[in-house]
Amino acid sequence: MLPVQGNVYMLHVGKVGNIAVQVGADGVFLVNALRKGLAERIAAEIKTVTPAPIRYIVSTSPDVPLTEGNGPLASLGMFGATSASGRPGATLIAQENVLLRLSDLTKLDKNPFPGDSVPFDNYILPFKDLYLNGEPIFIIHAPHAHTDGDSIVLFRKSDTLAVGDLFVPDEYPVIDVPRGGSVKGLIAALDKILDLAVPARLQDGGTRIIPGRGRLCNEADVVDYRDMVVIVRDRVQALIAQGKTLQQIQATKPAVDYETNYGPGDTFVRSVYDSLVVAKGAAR
Repeated sequence: MLPVQGNVYMLHVGKVGNIAVQVGADGVFLVNALRKGLAERIAAEIKTVTPAPIRYIVSTSPDVPLTEGNGPLASLGMFGATSASGRPGATLIAQENVLLRLSDLTKLDKNPFPGDSVPFDNYILPFKDLYLNGEPIFIIHAPHAHTDGDSIVLFRKSDTLAVGDLFVPDEYPVIDVPRGGSVKGLIAALDKILDLAVPARLQDGGTRIIPGRGRLCNEADVVDYRDMVVIVRDRVQALIAQGKTLQQIQATKPAVDYETNYGPGDTFVRSVYDSLVVAKGAAR
């Protein structure tokens, strides 16, 4: 549990991911519950800083690694709260498309998604707000970015953002085109994060940004990341305009400048290409 600022901590669960934890007398507010099998360990870490019950869990996308632990963590007896709907356990919040995507997975015969982990408090407007522990909290939809159900969570008084897999330092972004993701929406989401973040002097400090995985960040980290996505998008877009195939585009290595930081770029370039081709087809 790493103190961030204000009422917010970052629970770093190694390579699995990060959980934003807001604490206070009203209870605990979490952003992402991660994988199943971790609930008791997560709860034990939270209990080192507060005895309060978990009241809310936000899922920032329909990604199974971020959401399948919702049910077990929400229903733990040691954190036995009652949700806003009267259901035992914490209230599970997400953008409506998360509900739709995860509900589809519950119908699969093989490896179905656990029904008790599907968020049931779903918002459809551009944002949802609530007030907990003396702090306004905004849950903001980032449409058609990593997926079509991404959310950015702003803890306004603590000046902290939790952004899930919209931003993961040291990794290329995942643009899940089949689930409504797009490079255009991802850039818009990163710009939104930058709109909300306010740096301190010399870009060091100010608004803190909790990514889906990795280290705690600030605005300058997101600026570099956004610029990388825009530059690779522009290069791929120019090559598409020249009539190049995906294989020809990958052969030019449009992300070569960034491979030292992020590794081989072929998968990311392919997702950018797929996104731009889908958008071009839709425009026609």
